[in-house]
Amino acid sequence: MSSSPDDQPDDHVDGNLTGKILIAMPGMADVRFQRSVVLVCAHSDEGAMGLVLNRPLPEIGFGDLLEQLGIEADDAARQIEVRFGGPVEPGRGFVLHNVPEHGEDPEGRLRISGVLAMTTTRDILEDLAHGEGPESAVLALGYAGWGPGQLEEEMLQNGWLTGDGAEELIFGNDHDEKWQAALKAQGIDPSLLSAAAGRA
Repeated sequence: MSSSPDDQPDDHVDGNLTGKILIAMPGMADVRFQRSVVLVCAHSDEGAMGLVLNRPLPEIGFGDLLEQLGIEADDAARQIEVRFGGPVEPGRGFVLHNVPEHGEDPEGRLRISGVLAMTTTRDILEDLAHGEGPESAVLALGYAGWGPGQLEEEMLQNGWLTGDGAEELIFGNDHDEKWQAALKAQGIDPSLLSAAAGRA
């Protein structure tokens, strides 16, 4: 039985957070995620997977990674930012990029929303090394992962606030301001939230 779009509300009443952002609350106990903004790339009963959006890795250049992978870049190579995507499998790369709203997704590409996808194949790196590929793209090393029910439990413990992921949060480079910008986008004053942190 197929369902109409009306049966699929945009909010996460059904509990699926794919395509949403997670904003670390001031009381976040895990230091690896303090003041972080995470894009949820996949979420189901089996768990969740996401990429941190505001932790750049300035010591690692895109060209360095291409060299390690044996991919030759030419003069047209794109300057792609490299970020810390999360503590799980830090040696694994994920390219977060925009895609046409309609069309087939090739193998190795996970569509997160209508115009956003994540690709894990070498092909996209080769395209970017030659000045081709998606218009907007960032590369994350590692990812954030949660087992079944783990993310939901952390949310119940007030570890995360959920919201909608603006493209600027995903592709923008002003990382110092992203946490506050993400809160403000949800109508929350970060200074009030910080002041209330830790009170019973």
